[in-house]
Amino acid sequence: MRESAFNALWRASIKRLASAVVLCSLVGFKAVASEPPLPVTGEEFSGGETTVFDTSRNAFTLAARNLRPEHRTPFFVGNSFFNENWVAAPASTAARDGLGPLFTARSCSACHFKDGRGAPSVDTMVFRLSVPGVDAHGAPLPDPVYGGQLQTRAVHEAQPEAEVLIRHVEQPGAFADGEPYSLRRPSHAFTNAAYGTFAPGLMVSARVAPAVIGLGLLEAIPESAVRALADPDDRDGDGISGRLNEVWDFDLNRRAIGRFGWKAEQPTVRQQIAAAFNGDMGLTTPVFASENHTAAQLLDKLANGGSPEVGEDIFNAVVLYTRTLAVPARRDWTNEVMRRGGTLFRQLDCAACHTPEWTTGDWPEFPELSGQTIRPYTDLLLHDLGDGLADGRPVFGASGREWRTPPLWGIGLVETVNGHSFFLHDGRARSLAEAILWHGGEAEAAKERFRRLSRPDREALVKFLQSL
Repeated sequence: MRESAFNALWRASIKRLASAVVLCSLVGFKAVASEPPLPVTGEEFSGGETTVFDTSRNAFTLAARNLRPEHRTPFFVGNSFFNENWVAAPASTAARDGLGPLFTARSCSACHFKDGRGAPSVDTMVFRLSVPGVDAHGAPLPDPVYGGQLQTRAVHEAQPEAEVLIRHVEQPGAFADGEPYSLRRPSHAFTNAAYGTFAPGLMVSARVAPAVIGLGLLEAIPESAVRALADPDDRDGDGISGRLNEVWDFDLNRRAIGRFGWKAEQPTVRQQIAAAFNGDMGLTTPVFASENHTAAQLLDKLANGGSPEVGEDIFNAVVLYTRTLAVPARRDWTNEVMRRGGTLFRQLDCAACHTPEWTTGDWPEFPELSGQTIRPYTDLLLHDLGDGLADGRPVFGASGREWRTPPLWGIGLVETVNGHSFFLHDGRARSLAEAILWHGGEAEAAKERFRRLSRPDREALVKFLQSL
């Protein structure tokens, strides 16, 4: 395949940068005093031709700019069912009934408000549960009474599984120049368990909802390209050993590479949506036909909304909607401070995991997502981020210390869209700088280089991230 003009310019700029970079030890890291590379034409198009130019609170809610006419009606149908509340059965609104009997949220948008990122609140977080061992497909074993996810709400005939208490402990630290900072470490406790005791050895992982922009573009990246980037044995000796998570694809009835979820535990947008309907709202779909409660909870006789509760047409519309949500363009991408921050991003080796650019493959069902040069800043791989971020809960091939590299596109608009600046899988970081400072394991060296930057350079790096 002929290299695009953008790729050629990008590679040339990287070569120019590499010639200027000095090898730095962790002690006394100093940024290279060279001019940032010139802006690359097209760098603002984070989602290729799907990119939208909107910086308002609705920046994450828009359809791909090149959405085909035949996809417009299902997009808006999917938008409706993504945003409106579901209700308990039986109900006059039969198309939206079947909620529960146990659930976490009444709608997708309750956690993904305006298709964006959730805050670390009991009302919008989920708590994954498992016990030691794996099931027939290699997935985590659920708690025998409470299942694979804690349900904090219920229809009136049932009881919520438990209440959650969230606490934070501050951990003080300082940058190399003496400026202090503080990181907050969260802890969670369950009280008022309604259906008996939790199993011994229970493992819990708290999660906030990520933004759902650009998911179809990530799904369109060829599997061969993702596999080629994996380096589980660190053959190149750079200390970065990204690994694929091999998970179970229920549509294909076989293993496939994981792309979605905090530990890359879902292979497709379709399965991710089905898992969310089931785990978060207690709704059955064409993918997952069983309710999300266990036999031990004795809730089988309660009314449901049909079989499945989310019918094929509605389900497919929500999947299409989620696949074709657009990515907003970069802002101020030619600004000198932003470009300086981009140079530092590469010098600190942040791009070793947050891969800036991909090209999507051919997807006949979605021509608008095919052949796009996109800039998500993720490698879709698992990385060991150390004890500080570890949840101790394995998921398929992901260890309790590993997380999938999250995409960074749109991260600078979270505060505008969602009204907060909480980051990482459980929302513990209150700023992008705190998120960087939590990195450990494979990212320990990059984190330490950031800690040793001067304040102007730290601010430039954050400004770069805010432009994405």
